[in-house]
Parts: sequence; C-alpha cells; structure tokens
Amino acid sequence: MIDVDGYRLNVGIVLLNPQGQVFWARRVQRDGWQFPQGGMNTDETPDEAMYRELEEETGLRATQVEILGSTHGWLRYRLPHRYVRRSQRPTCIGQKQVWFLLRLLDEESAFRLDAAATPEFDVWRWVDFWYPAEHVVDFKRDVYRRALRYFAPLVEAACSVEIGGSACERP
Repeated sequence: MIDVDGYRLNVGIVLLNPQGQVFWARRVQRDGWQFPQGGMNTDETPDEAMYRELEEETGLRATQVEILGSTHGWLRYRLPHRYVRRSQRPTCIGQKQVWFLLRLLDEESAFRLDAAATPEFDVWRWVDFWYPAEHVVDFKRDVYRRALRYFAPLVEAACSVEIGGSACERP
C-alpha cells in the first residue's frame, strides 16, 4: 500500500533476546543485512502486519514473542534514485514504518527462515543492540538510529542492562 506522498506503508521489527542483543539477518542471495520488515496490506493494522511479517520472515508466532513497545507515528526513509521504479503507478519513493520492539519468549530453535514459500533471509545471528545502526544499508541508517534510540530505554528496563557505546553491557 502506497500513500498519496509515495511512501509504502511498512512495519519494522527489532527482536530482542534476554541478553539485550537483537536479531540481525541477511537477505537471501545478497550481502545486505537488516531487521525483519515488510509492507502492510490495505486491510491490516500495523500489529497485524507485524505478526504476519514476523511469521513469514522468522517462523515465529505471536505466542513466541512479547511486544515491549512500538514507535508512535511513522518513521520514513527515501529510496535512492536508482531504486525508484518510476514506471510503476503509484510510484514508491520510500517507506514509512511503524517499528515494534519484541522480546523472544521461546528458544532459538523456534526460528524457521524457510517458513514462507519465498524466504527473505538465509542466515541470522544475534548482534549488539547498536550494531545495526552502523551496518544497515546507508539509506536506512537514520531510521534505524531513530528506532533504536526510541527503544533503548525499553531495552534497559526489559533486560536490566545498560545500553552504551556499541554493545549492550551489564551494569
């Protein structure tokens, strides 16, 4: 779904383990690593889209995670000119996203990157909380930083950890 300004409505997911690390995954047959994310259907709320995307991209169900928070309003990023498909109508110039912070309640063995017919990711790992803000493709960095800054106090409260520098460390 693309809004009147040309932004595709989307959800992003920051998935946390008990140590305060986040789920980081590599796109199938690409070098790009990112958080799970995906577009919203016209008949979905952001929560519904998040749970659908979570299951499609990680194999996790709603009962295997806990929502710790979500951003208020939309966080936007523009696509670089070379990625804008000007021949498509409506033309998508970027994404506007509601971000969710989830805590994993299940074991790591619950992940199934092949849960969907066409998997999004082929490899995943846990990384320090701030790592993605510096290692995602550059046009998404500002949105990642904003989402992580928004979630940092929630992570500190949920994990009893301090977020500092580039790692999530115990006080």
